[in-house]
Amino acid sequence: MTQTADAAIHQEIGQSWATGCRQFALRVLRGIGQVTFLPRALTGTLFAAALFSAGWEYGLYGVGGAAVGTLVAALLGVEKERLTLGMEGFNACLVGVSCAVFLNPDQLSSVLVALLGCAAATVATAAAGRALGAWGLPALTLPFCLVASVITLAAPGFARVWTGGGGIAAFPRAVSGARTGLQLDDAVRGFFAGFGQIFLMPQWYAGALVLAGLLVAGPRVAGVACLGNVAGMATAWALGEPAAQLADGTSAYNAVLVALALGGVFLEATRRTVPYAVAGAVAATVCAPAFGALAAPVGGHMFTWPFALTTLVFLVAARSFPRLTQSSPCGG
Repeated sequence: MTQTADAAIHQEIGQSWATGCRQFALRVLRGIGQVTFLPRALTGTLFAAALFSAGWEYGLYGVGGAAVGTLVAALLGVEKERLTLGMEGFNACLVGVSCAVFLNPDQLSSVLVALLGCAAATVATAAAGRALGAWGLPALTLPFCLVASVITLAAPGFARVWTGGGGIAAFPRAVSGARTGLQLDDAVRGFFAGFGQIFLMPQWYAGALVLAGLLVAGPRVAGVACLGNVAGMATAWALGEPAAQLADGTSAYNAVLVALALGGVFLEATRRTVPYAVAGAVAATVCAPAFGALAAPVGGHMFTWPFALTTLVFLVAARSFPRLTQSSPCGG
């Protein structure tokens, strides 16, 4: 009888452990999906695949970052609903990826910096959520921007973690004489890379996987994201951005995020809010070089600052435009 009881207890413990691991894995994957406001494990899985397709270090740091952020939040007692929806993982995921991009990912010291940064992102998420929540506004990726900016500004002082700068998320200023003519292959590459650059990845195939992750969430979501992407690229091209920057996706990824945020996440998708979201995408594209220029002299990078700040401005402004909440839904 005793042996039977012990076996039953061990089996129950094993089942509980397996269930706990499964729930944690789902939270981590949803956290990766929340980078584009989508708490879907399948979307997060495709996003993780996009990171690994660009390099093992990006996948490892990104997934690991989401796991660290989720775990730290759980240990600090964050409400269960936020953990279940992956709300505590996406900023830490982006911090982890940025460490893999701008630091030396093979060094133990870089791993330690990434771990500290991801934990700090959890604290920053709570602080930003509390501060902006009082105004009824979301924190978006501000915690990631703050932590990643501090890391990249401080890293040059530590030889064991710094790679010398010039990471793929940098936004180079337009060079006089640079080719501005956009070829078809530049446009196609840039379209897909614009999705990949959300995770700081300029590879077109990584972007294709990110787009696939958006598609599994539904055609409307993917359609709004594509609309933002095209709006960003078209604006940058019309203003004379060099073809190389158009092709590597740096001109459009902030526009994609703005379009998603204003075109169905924080404002209901309607016949009036979708054009409003496109206007926000255009504004973020125009502002992006300013953030790059401000950060460049001190070795910083623009990350998703244009997205976060543009979205907050447009959300606050929307409160003065009642027609944005009174129109009929798209297709209705």
